[in-house]
Amino acid sequence: MSNQMVVMQPQPVMISRDSDQWGSRVCDCCDDVPECCFAYWCFACFTCIKAKTYGECLCLPLLDFCGIIPPITMSMRVSMRQRYGIKGTMCNDCLVATFCRACVWCQMSREMKARNLPITLVGARNL
Repeated sequence: MSNQMVVMQPQPVMISRDSDQWGSRVCDCCDDVPECCFAYWCFACFTCIKAKTYGECLCLPLLDFCGIIPPITMSMRVSMRQRYGIKGTMCNDCLVATFCRACVWCQMSREMKARNLPITLVGARNL
């Protein structure tokens, strides 16, 4: 008779100590003037860099320029709300993405900076 032992590794758990609200409002561009200026003067470059920083394809935001409602801006905003546990609605995301696109990207950039979560392995040993 053989005894079989099953060892399960602990799974990572993310506990957010941040708020369930955006760290800044859509029109708080003066909170980070260099980012705001970069977004104003070279919006396409700014959005591509921020999408890459967020972990998406570098050229993905360029698809926004094909229609009235920017699908990439809206989906990035929804994704960011879900990742960081921010309350909101898709209707609100659609409205601000359509009418305040540059400000929304600046807000998302500020949020990524504010909520930059370093990954720490607890109990890991160097071998």
